[in-house]
Amino acid sequence: MRDQPPVVKGAGWYYASFLDLVDLLFVKRFLDHGLSLQKVRRALDEARRVLGTEHFARETFFTDGSDVFLQLQEAGLKDSGDAILELLSGGQWVIAPVIRELAQQIDFQSPEGLASRWYPLGRSKPVVLDPKLSFGAPSIVHRGVKTVNVDDLFIAEHNSFEAVRAWWHLTDAEIQAAVDFEHQLRA
Repeated sequence: MRDQPPVVKGAGWYYASFLDLVDLLFVKRFLDHGLSLQKVRRALDEARRVLGTEHFARETFFTDGSDVFLQLQEAGLKDSGDAILELLSGGQWVIAPVIRELAQQIDFQSPEGLASRWYPLGRSKPVVLDPKLSFGAPSIVHRGVKTVNVDDLFIAEHNSFEAVRAWWHLTDAEIQAAVDFEHQLRA
């Protein structure tokens, strides 16, 4: 599928780019919506032929649970309308609203439209994964404090919001979001 695998092993570590990780997130969501891995692979192969892209980490891929769609924009203009191609349909075009659940959690950079930032709890919660902040580790939005550090301090201080606020100068909502996120990872 690619010239080199998305995960590269070196010196006892495994490496993947941020876009590779978001690609895996898209694939997982497609699988969660009932698509087979084979269908997802074929859809990406077709998208590669149409767009010359290697990544699902774009705001233009969608699913309705049975099919994969690709929104094509005329001359790269974001608001040029809903020209949607149903992948694996022999070139079937669709004009209909499509669920954009995952796209509501991800910031996309322009003009390429590639994923640049992921809000795993949704935009209403202040947790972000951004490869330009905290080395890509989950952190508090606009603070750069890793969620794991907030959670560790919270636990060490016997679940004291006051102690964490005093140390990191975070709001209760930021502390709670970090703790919730880390607890989800452990579950």
